[in-house]
Order: sequence, then C-alpha cells, then structure tokens
Amino acid sequence: MCRRTEETGGIRLMALKVESGRHYSAVDLGDWSALGQYHVEQPMPFPGKVFLSELLGLTGMEVSLNRLAAGDNMPFTHRHREHEELYLFVGGQGQFQVDGTIISVREGTAIRVSPQGDRTWRNNSTEDLYYIVVQAKAGSLAESTFHDGELGSSTVSWPD
Repeated sequence: MCRRTEETGGIRLMALKVESGRHYSAVDLGDWSALGQYHVEQPMPFPGKVFLSELLGLTGMEVSLNRLAAGDNMPFTHRHREHEELYLFVGGQGQFQVDGTIISVREGTAIRVSPQGDRTWRNNSTEDLYYIVVQAKAGSLAESTFHDGELGSSTVSWPD
C-alpha cells in the first residue's frame, strides 16, 4: 500500500491516478526527488518506496522505485525463496553488500542477485540514493528479448 506524508505531517492513503487501456497501464509518480513522499508499511516502514505490481497490474515481475536518504541504510540482510533481483541505480551513490562482498554503487550501476544471496545496502553519501528493483522468478525467462519480440501491425503516427 502506498502512502505519502502531507505538508501538515499527517499520513494518508495516496490516491494515484492509473491510466489503462486494452494493452497497457500507466501511472505518474512525479519526479525522482519526490519519491520521499511515499512509503511502504510492511514488513516494516520503508520511506521512499513504491511497488508497481499492484498499481499497474504486473503479472510476471515486481518492480519498485526507491529513494534511500543520505546516511540511511537497510538495517538487515534479506534473501528470497524464488525471486532474483535486479538493482538499477539511477542517482546518488552508496554501497551494496552481497554475501559479505561490498560493491560501490552510483548512477549507472546494475547488480543482479540470485534468490539465495544475502543482500543489504547503504547510502554512505550526503545525497539521496535512487534505484529501481525488478524481481522475477529465477530461471523463468524463456527467451531473450530479441527472440521474444516481433514487429507490430500498427503504423507509427505521432501528433504534430
């Protein structure tokens, strides 16, 4: 469940407008710098996190947009039973730890972690750290994008 902190300091359910059509769904969460207004409550309060599966009706993956404030850290390690995770860092810098190995991260860093990997991360900088996490069942990718993709039947047309 996504929530945001209002200017008054109170917390309320965030009503996000999701646009959908026959073959798509879309939501505008605002600028990356505004991610701090959202937080997830379970399994623990996590400010600056938005899960997209429920919002967009994702059926084969979980995706979250995340902001970790300067000086913050994930206070525990975790692993998954079935999901591998892909962490895509899009702003800021910090450190990521997998099975005791520490990896420096910054905008442009991508890290895949198998389900069994014990992982945690921290923002040891003075600026916010922004990242995307994609989760999918390990071993479930049947074909690469080039083999799964095919040309559509629609003509490309953009308004002037």
